Amino acid sequence: MLFTIDPSNGVAIYLQIVRQIKFAIAERTLRPGQLIPSVRALSQQMTVNPNTVTRALQDLQAEGIVETLRGKGMVVCDGATATCRIQRKEIIADRITGVLTEALSAGLSGKEVQQIVSRKLKALEGKVAQIGAPVPD
Repeated sequence: MLFTIDPSNGVAIYLQIVRQIKFAIAERTLRPGQLIPSVRALSQQMTVNPNTVTRALQDLQAEGIVETLRGKGMVVCDGATATCRIQRKEIIADRITGVLTEALSAGLSGKEVQQIVSRKLKALEGKVAQIGAPVPD
């Protein structure tokens, strides 16, 4: 499972972890009942402080997305897939709204924004690693 953290994107690292786990659940890379990688494994993979990973997992637990199984670790809760699919769309819509607001406030027209988005989508197609994708060698 591939998680990527971008410390310069303006989103707190623990929130990036929360989002990526939700996105992995939404796309069924992580399924109900499946163990979440350990705090140590996640912190090493993402090269972040284990406390940051712990905070992300606590947030997910508080939302009912994951739960602790005594002696096993954290697992994805039943019903989390549907919840995460809804939240994934909301998260992306909120981020897009922020960018669109900035573009329109900067004086770009709707047509200019659409042209930029179309160009960028075309340039990114097939080049963005997905959360569930295997880690490249």
